[in-house]
Amino acid sequence: MASSYNIVLLGSGRGSNAEAVLEAQRAGKLGRARVVGILCDQPNARMLELGPRFGVPALYIDPAPFKTKLEGPAEQKYIDQIRAWSADLVVLAGFMRVIKAGFLNAFAGHIINLHPSLLPAFPGLDGIKQAFDARVPVTGCTVHEVNAHIDAGRILRQTEVRIMPTDTLDSLAAKVHAAEHALLPAVIAELSQQM
Repeated sequence: MASSYNIVLLGSGRGSNAEAVLEAQRAGKLGRARVVGILCDQPNARMLELGPRFGVPALYIDPAPFKTKLEGPAEQKYIDQIRAWSADLVVLAGFMRVIKAGFLNAFAGHIINLHPSLLPAFPGLDGIKQAFDARVPVTGCTVHEVNAHIDAGRILRQTEVRIMPTDTLDSLAAKVHAAEHALLPAVIAELSQQM
């Protein structure tokens, strides 16, 4: 039997995408991939509750002193923990910090991000709202490799979501999140078979 493909999930909030990955693993739909740890930069995030539910270590690591990026001593703590878990892939699933050179170099070519738009359209914060406000007919979600530029890494796969005239921002967000919950586990399973 092939060895497992170790995944570490990083997030900042509810953890719905991390939960989708863990549910896919429980259902045997994650290929060789296995979630070996969850890291969160918010001490009270609901994402941390996923650890006990799924039998996976889930840790809060203080990202101080920076509010929007991961750099310096905190960055090194994240790197050290991910290495301790022998991660093959780092998955940014709602991680609301800019990743800097030290982290990128530590896991070069082994970091992916899930973004709620059809990149290169609507990068950065509030991708769903950006698309809704622009009144485009189609948006969606993207899994891409992470590089030094925000939401600009090589696109691995996308799912389209049609914006209907009757959609509200909330209904559109629900459709995009549903697409994300299918797309991210599928890409992780594909990557696990390639390595």
